[in-house]
Amino acid sequence: MHRIIHPGIWILLFMSLTIHCPAQDLLWLGQGEKEDYQDIHAAFRGSFSLSSDAEIEIQLSGASWYRVWMDGDVLTEGPDRYAPGFPLYQVRKLTLQAGKHLIAVQVHSEGLDTRILKGIDPFLYCRMLNEGVVIPMDWKSLELPGYARQIHRVSAQFGWLEWSDTRLQPAGWQKKEFDDASWNSPKNVSRDLGDFQPSLISEVSNMKIPFEKIDSGPLASFYGYETDNPSARFFLRDLDCENVPPQGTWKRYDLGKIRLSSPRFILDLPEGAVVEFAFSESLRHGRVMPWINLSGSDSYNMVHFKARGGKQEFHPLTPKGGRFVEMHIIAPPDKIGIIEEHFLERGYHARPDGAFASPDPLLNRIWQLGAETYMSCAEDALVDNPTRERGEWMGDVGIVGLQIGAAAFSDLGIIKSGLTHFAYSAREDGMVAGLAPGGLGYLSTFAALWTNANLYYWQMTGDKSLIRKLYPYAEKNIAAFEKYKTAEGISADAGWAFVDWGYVPNEGAIDMGLNLIYYDALRAMIKWSQALDLESRVLYYEGLAGQMKKIIEDWYEPFLQGGDVDWIKIGYHRTALGLRNGFIPAGQEDGAIAYIKEHMLNCFPNNAKAPRLSDPGANNPRLITPYFAHYALPLLIERGEMDFVLDQYKTCWGWMLEQGATTCLEVFDTRWSHCHQWAGSPTWQLSRYCLGLHPAFDRAENSFDLKLITGYLKEASGKVPLPDGKAILVNWKKSGDQIEYTIETPVKIELFLEDPEKAGKTRKMVVKNKKTISLPY
Repeated sequence: MHRIIHPGIWILLFMSLTIHCPAQDLLWLGQGEKEDYQDIHAAFRGSFSLSSDAEIEIQLSGASWYRVWMDGDVLTEGPDRYAPGFPLYQVRKLTLQAGKHLIAVQVHSEGLDTRILKGIDPFLYCRMLNEGVVIPMDWKSLELPGYARQIHRVSAQFGWLEWSDTRLQPAGWQKKEFDDASWNSPKNVSRDLGDFQPSLISEVSNMKIPFEKIDSGPLASFYGYETDNPSARFFLRDLDCENVPPQGTWKRYDLGKIRLSSPRFILDLPEGAVVEFAFSESLRHGRVMPWINLSGSDSYNMVHFKARGGKQEFHPLTPKGGRFVEMHIIAPPDKIGIIEEHFLERGYHARPDGAFASPDPLLNRIWQLGAETYMSCAEDALVDNPTRERGEWMGDVGIVGLQIGAAAFSDLGIIKSGLTHFAYSAREDGMVAGLAPGGLGYLSTFAALWTNANLYYWQMTGDKSLIRKLYPYAEKNIAAFEKYKTAEGISADAGWAFVDWGYVPNEGAIDMGLNLIYYDALRAMIKWSQALDLESRVLYYEGLAGQMKKIIEDWYEPFLQGGDVDWIKIGYHRTALGLRNGFIPAGQEDGAIAYIKEHMLNCFPNNAKAPRLSDPGANNPRLITPYFAHYALPLLIERGEMDFVLDQYKTCWGWMLEQGATTCLEVFDTRWSHCHQWAGSPTWQLSRYCLGLHPAFDRAENSFDLKLITGYLKEASGKVPLPDGKAILVNWKKSGDQIEYTIETPVKIELFLEDPEKAGKTRKMVVKNKKTISLPY
């Protein structure tokens, strides 16, 4: 269960708990340390005593990855990712009895940049407190033998393949009774890090999950030496053994959906038996394939063990992404004993806090598809995908993810944390990162959209502390853009101007898609400055917005003159973004909407013969994506086209379900990632428009705009999460020319809805407990 912390106290927590960590608080190996830090596994044992029963607080951080045991039982893993200048520590609290105790930590130093963390020199930070007083600890450390170093990287996005000969490792070193007399004392180290602060997020859980055993049989190896190409060796094994004698056995598992998970098996094996687990998002030729598609390199989505002999637990240190898992055991088949099989999912949410239900079961499945995908992508950050990268991209965190998160979950800590990471990882010129805090990426469009995302976060949560803290970063971000402004707009030199996969820029040197997104960022800066009562900055950003508005109007003018607008020449994306930002005159909006609809219907999967977005280089003007539906579909919904949009959900996302997907595909093609939460926009749109409650917490706590748009639906119900962990129940049904709209709320809320007696005006309604409202439709 997540701890729910009221947004208003976050800033106080930050002020009171920022810690400067002197060198004696950071530990690393003592004697025997290697000169380089790549792919080292280190074990730490910290013993301590309590004179009485106590609730203790543990503060933990490190680099690059660790698992923690308390008195032999797994406690947690980490770290919560961070930018080097702004390191974070996790807080774990537990009650211990009086007496001697042992905290054990296995730290894996990657020694290079990954999508998750920069290549920070390794360390362990572990402080234990009893009622605020630091508990003295006696530390011992050892470089764990048995891990083959630098066999292969998992991929260019990840660290090293886990390749472990458990025969060489000290058995039971995580337990209190283990004798560590021969171990060395760790040394105190200094690292190039800022002051430590408490993590912004709740504890990430490792949850046992159901799974299905789908097949098994004998195996024989058929390719190469062990380390030549482990993925090929795994995939090319003979799993029938019709013409060769068996060398072992294999089992295949379906975890139900793509997840970030790890097996925790107890096996009884002869000494030296090889155990490998491989993971994949889908089956290829009916088998698990350990390669990660579009990973940017060769890849090894697998782990390798050699057995100590006898009964033993096999539990990889680092989780892997995938839906399907295969276990290969190379040992005499009659000597193999499988005692326990468990899979643990690393996740931030156990279940959605929101819900949506209608008489249409397909729409209900599509809502759930987006929520399930979000959960699969939610760990210590909201990542793009649990398999390919585990990367924290602004396009995933602050755009679609923020909206799905607010529609389906109460705890948006990973959204807040991500927006902070992008600011803390800004480029030298001030442009905030589009990918952080590990391998950094700078996308001009994502940097502009980050500005809007901070305001949306405030709108969804009422947490104003974030926009106060990040305003200086926002100003530097806009200043970076202005350096690239010419008389025609922001140039491509600002950074990768990602608008959408498959996007085709307009003719000329200046991409108007980028400039439309930047103009929207300037409008957000006006509102941001107003919220902080910075009148001079309001005027400044109004001036910049005015300049950009003139540039964009001049670009549209030749296309919009006369009655016959060449919408194809403007293009799908620039038509939608122009409409969104007010550049399409009212008299031509109907034409723009008709063109957007026609374009969608002419693209796959609406038109099976249309071009396919087969790979990132397959740009074509005749494409649509799930991601850009976040922008395009609300434009249609709010202009009377909800029936069309509901049909689009059922056709396009229904196509995903027809492919057997249990999480959203990245694009409308099966050759990309099969789990991308930015493809789940129907989830937030169904919750917002078809339940009717639009958060406006930037106006007041628990304030909503009531804007119900139903289309052909006759009734619907659901739950709208609140930031404090509670939820509002909504139920409506059409009757005659009215909608009977019932709301049941655990807290007092205020609704702003259209005043039927005053055109263009709203009226305020306060709701306590339960209320039914009659609405026209």
